[in-house]
Formats: sequence, structure tokens, C-alpha cells
Amino acid sequence: MIRFDDVSVAYEKGATVLKNVSFAVEAGETVGLIGANGAGKTTLMRALLGLVGHEGSLTVDGLEVTKKNLPEIRRKLGFVLQNSDNQMFMPTVYEDMIFGPLNYGLSRAETDARVDAVLERLGLTDLKHRHNHKLSGGEKRMAAIATVLAMEPEVLLMDEPTSALDPRNRRLMIETIRTLPGAKVITSHDLDMIWDTCGRVILLSGGTVVADGPAQTILRDRELLEAHGMELPLRLAGL
Repeated sequence: MIRFDDVSVAYEKGATVLKNVSFAVEAGETVGLIGANGAGKTTLMRALLGLVGHEGSLTVDGLEVTKKNLPEIRRKLGFVLQNSDNQMFMPTVYEDMIFGPLNYGLSRAETDARVDAVLERLGLTDLKHRHNHKLSGGEKRMAAIATVLAMEPEVLLMDEPTSALDPRNRRLMIETIRTLPGAKVITSHDLDMIWDTCGRVILLSGGTVVADGPAQTILRDRELLEAHGMELPLRLAGL
């Protein structure tokens, strides 16, 4: 679904943020993208969405990420932002959820059926007509996921999905991620959540991929993590 081949990104001359990054994410994979602050995780996501220019080859489902292909590529990608307030911009959850599908040309009947199916799957039917400004942080985060899923993306990108959630909503988020269909790429500093949801981890440091492999192998490697500004998941810290 996603392929990076020697991708580099520089915001300014001489300031390279991603350096010759290469990896692929196959359909159905759940991949954790980890690294210390400034490692290049956000830039990688922005490049994938066509928000920053890049050198090298970057494709989504075989389509090169170019200005010409962006409308089709963005229909394949669903991006859940870290700050739900930047994503939920309509008065109610329902209005947010229908915005994308209607703009993609679906009928109101098709859109309503899709909205109801997503809300039922996530156990959020009670939020359908709630006003966004009255939702708790956890409710708004879950509603943001529902909004993205209503567009039926083939790949789901999630930026720090458990940040600032209380224990109950964090647990609900983890359970939700486990059941979501399609390929998923998750950036997070919550390595326990990555352990619980991802079969594979890519470790970025200084804009390059320094490790790529089974999540539980990389997340157990204290020496590797500490060498790149990270620590073991809390569940392993006492081992």
C-alpha cells in the first residue's frame, strides 16, 4: 500500500529532515512509527499526504505522490490528527462525519448508512447528534476516528492517538485500533500502546530508519532505544 524508496525531505536548503528513507507497508499491516522528538515522524506523515515536497520515490497503492495524483491518493488515506479540535470543525459529530463522503459524491442515503455502520461498530451511536464542543477529550478523539472511517480509507494514519487520554479511554482506543480494518501507520511515544497494537515497528532517528522489524523485538532492545533517545515500554522497564 505504501512504499518509500530513498525519500528525502528538506524544509530549507541544508536542513534535511528525512534522509534516504526506504520501507514499505503492506495491506493489513499495523506499523508503529517511533522515535524521539525531532526524529522525522511528523515530516514522514506530511510527505505521505503530499503536504511537503520530497526527493526519491513515494507511492500509495502504486500511485506516485505528486500534485496530479493527490486527490486520488488522499481518498485512500485517512489521517487522525493528534489534536481532535483541528479535525472536528462542524457543529455536531454527524455533520462532521457526512462532510467527507458527501464531498466525494456519495448520496445522502449512502452516507447516512455508512455513518450509522461506523458509529455502531465503534459503539458510539449515542454521540451521533452531540455537539462537538460538549464532548470530552476521549469522546472527541473517538469521534475523530469515526469521521475518518466514514470515508472508508484504505490506509489509516494516526498521530499520537492515546495522548492525553485517561486510562479508560486509552484502553478503548487500543481496543478500537485492534479491530480497525486496513493498513495502519501509528506514530506515538506511548510504547506500551505500540506493543499492544502493532506487529511491526520502524524506529526513526535523525531523519533515517535505524531499525525496522517485529515490534516486540525492537521494543525489548533497551540499548537500541536508549541510543536513540527513547526508553523501554513501562511494562518492561523493571526487567
